[in-house]
Amino acid sequence: MFSSAVPYKNQHYHDLKKDCIKDQKLFEDPEFPATSSSLYFRKPPPGFVEWKRPGEICQEPYLFVEGISSHDLNQGVVGNCWFVAACSCLALKPNLWKKVIPDHKEQEWDHKHPAEYAGIFHFQFWVFGEWVDVVVDDRLPTINGELIYCHSKENNEFWSALVEKAYAKLAGCYESLEGGNTGDAVVDFSGAVSELVSLEEGAFYKDQKKEEQLFEDLLKVYDRGGIISCSIKAEPHEIELKMSNGLVKGHAYSVTAVKKVRLGHGLLAYFQNDTIPLIRMRNPWGKTEWKGAWSDSSEEWSKVGDTERGNLGITVADDGEFWMSFTDWCKFFTEADVCRLINTSMISVHKTWHEVVHFGSWTKNAEPLLNRCGGCSNHRQTFLQNPQYLFDITKEVDEVLISLQQKDLKSLRKVGQGENLTIGFSVFKVELNRKYRMHDILTQESVVTSTYINARSVFLRATLPLGRYIIFPTTFRPLTLGDFMLRVFTDVESGCRELIQDKPKIRCWSSFFGYPQVVTHVYVHGA
Repeated sequence: MFSSAVPYKNQHYHDLKKDCIKDQKLFEDPEFPATSSSLYFRKPPPGFVEWKRPGEICQEPYLFVEGISSHDLNQGVVGNCWFVAACSCLALKPNLWKKVIPDHKEQEWDHKHPAEYAGIFHFQFWVFGEWVDVVVDDRLPTINGELIYCHSKENNEFWSALVEKAYAKLAGCYESLEGGNTGDAVVDFSGAVSELVSLEEGAFYKDQKKEEQLFEDLLKVYDRGGIISCSIKAEPHEIELKMSNGLVKGHAYSVTAVKKVRLGHGLLAYFQNDTIPLIRMRNPWGKTEWKGAWSDSSEEWSKVGDTERGNLGITVADDGEFWMSFTDWCKFFTEADVCRLINTSMISVHKTWHEVVHFGSWTKNAEPLLNRCGGCSNHRQTFLQNPQYLFDITKEVDEVLISLQQKDLKSLRKVGQGENLTIGFSVFKVELNRKYRMHDILTQESVVTSTYINARSVFLRATLPLGRYIIFPTTFRPLTLGDFMLRVFTDVESGCRELIQDKPKIRCWSSFFGYPQVVTHVYVHGA
């Protein structure tokens, strides 16, 4: 997979490193210079910034000190808790971080052979459907000799600071990383599919069945390598406000475990099989924890046997990691980013999905039949002008996963743009023999519509009966332009394809027979 990663800015890591070693010089990246333009476009950091190489910060720098851990990381002075939370999640998944940090052993410092060090690193991110290889030099921004952005607890460990620098390069500068979304970063680390779950609107803690179903879903996601993060909504003046229960508003937390914890002591606990659903999180600050039930030193842990507590790694320390009951988690957190690693491997013990990916654009054209930016279904006069994608459900009933992702434009924040469009999609059931674009919304059956949100991606799971369907990816308002990627996952091949033609092509005999003037629709809802 990574041999085919596209070099960002056409910079080839191995060639650049070879040249630096040959010339006995340390790499200086001309595409992301050690200047203020790489730091900010509006708001400078709070102090005089010096760019320092790791060897100028400590005596013996390393990428990793005693391996990689979710406990390695701390937040910097900018609002990048979302990125630190994503890195904490990444550290828990060796199969993922070894993709993001390729050839990690080769990139590690070799203090026995300093002449082979060239001050150059490379990292790989999944950018709009393809893996991109990003080269950076090792000059990092500091104030008073300390790193000011994402950094490790150990002052001689630099993997997180260098990964963040490569990610900032993609975004244009460090300031463009302010106020991001943890789910987006996880997708960029993995190629996963991200779903935003509103815990507030779902009110799961008020409905036991809904809560149990959500827990089982998240347990399955986590056990299959997925990544979960969560946060509490905040007004602008409440960002990173500490609440009386120890949680912080407007702050991203990484979920580091989802477990059914066995209650009781000794052999009796195994026979009774009494469990409680718990969830473990980490605060990117590396401190400030939940103070309620199942917190580090709460009396609830007396219900759990020593062996089970040992397996869970319970520690009484203000290290930023803590447990909560799943009910309290649903009650106090307002939203969760759930990133699924969809299994498309044909050799697997788990369910295998068939994936189809389409790239498209919302474009404007004065000719209605060629216009492709019609807005959502509220705008009935223009809705059908949007791109249309047809797929088939060939089983009696099948689950379909649909992800719509717009192109990331953070790099345009420097010029006052780069905000997400409000996007979503609708799915219509159509005639089994349909081959051409829809032109009449009243005669077709709308079966499901996603939420519309100004997020980078929108995700929907739906169970659909046998039939033919059309997906309409749209912006909320008409005449809004942008690029998108549509991913469709089904249990069996769906034949998903874009509908381009409005009607059959004119043939030599069309003048004799003409086009059909009447179409009959028959819907059988029961028999």
